[in-house]
Amino acid sequence: MSVIVIEFITLDGIVSDPDGSAGTAYGGWMFRYGPEAVAGDKFRLGRVLDEGVLLLGRTTWKLFAGLWPGRDDQFAARMNAVPKLVASRTATDVSAWSNSRLVEGDLLEAVRAERRDLVVAGSLAVVHALRAADLVDEYRLMAFPVALGEGRRLFPAGSPPADLECLSAERVGAAVLTRYRRAAR
Repeated sequence: MSVIVIEFITLDGIVSDPDGSAGTAYGGWMFRYGPEAVAGDKFRLGRVLDEGVLLLGRTTWKLFAGLWPGRDDQFAARMNAVPKLVASRTATDVSAWSNSRLVEGDLLEAVRAERRDLVVAGSLAVVHALRAADLVDEYRLMAFPVALGEGRRLFPAGSPPADLECLSAERVGAAVLTRYRRAAR
């Protein structure tokens, strides 16, 4: 089992409000490069979506649940078919998006008990909890050529160091997809 974090990120490490749905002053930065910049399997998840599990926080799940069920392309079919775990202290009903279920009990225990690969999309509070528990194995970051100066960061000041090894970097439209894994200890 591996935990793979996928994030849209700016050059200064901001991951919040890439699509503008949170209504921040700087939101929507990834769409400045057109919808094709994020369409399809840009994170190269392939079989991970076919055999793994998508782990989402409540806010990201709610956003995705309003987006993916109405689409009918090949990637949307994968997103709609993948089993989804929703980490939330307040949600009680996740029936709006097929194959979704709430994480029961402790998030970290649920992740440690999972035998399939987990993909965490967005869901910064979940990512920070997993990172603090040293449970993130890989980061796939789609870096856009913009610096915002404010917003929530993937690696905020005061967080523990992360020793990572670069697996790959490739240009994807205006962005660069980089893959990092936890460095050998």
